[in-house]
Amino acid sequence: MAPSVNLPGFDGLTSLPALQHLHLVPPPVADALRGWSRADEVAVVEIDPDLADTAALTEAYGLPLEASANCVLISGSRGGEERIAACVVTADTRADVNNAARKRLDVRKASFLPMDRAVEESGMEYGGITPVGLPAAWRVFVDAAVLAQPAAMIGSGYRRSKIILPGDALADLPGAEVVEGLGTPLG
Repeated sequence: MAPSVNLPGFDGLTSLPALQHLHLVPPPVADALRGWSRADEVAVVEIDPDLADTAALTEAYGLPLEASANCVLISGSRGGEERIAACVVTADTRADVNNAARKRLDVRKASFLPMDRAVEESGMEYGGITPVGLPAAWRVFVDAAVLAQPAAMIGSGYRRSKIILPGDALADLPGAEVVEGLGTPLG
């Protein structure tokens, strides 16, 4: 068995090198990891699928909320062309879809991509969607606050596992764009 990957803040979880445990991620994520220069910094952890939601997972394992990141998919149109983007923000914030993301996407109105389309077109499970392995035509907006995390936990593409990686690695994903102020405080 491969050795654990030691990442700060996630002591209660057994993290394994993702490239050696690709069975824990769906095919689009596995393909992306195989071709990504920073994949050797990525760990994967198995979790109870009932704990896939960030609040439940962080509470169950006593994890810092700001070290988890959420990924939501949005869409909008301009000139009859649909534009889709993933928004990645720390879990102690929410994606500013109506301002920062909409402006960056350059659309009049942005809304969440419908669940059935998000699942079908990403090849991932709802509640586990990750920016790793999304279709190449989709943009990836990453809040600058995520990059400051020494280790960030994000979805793996499945509800039964999570990915842990250095926050700044997300800026090196294909098509990633760092957006200041993408995450707004909860409340």
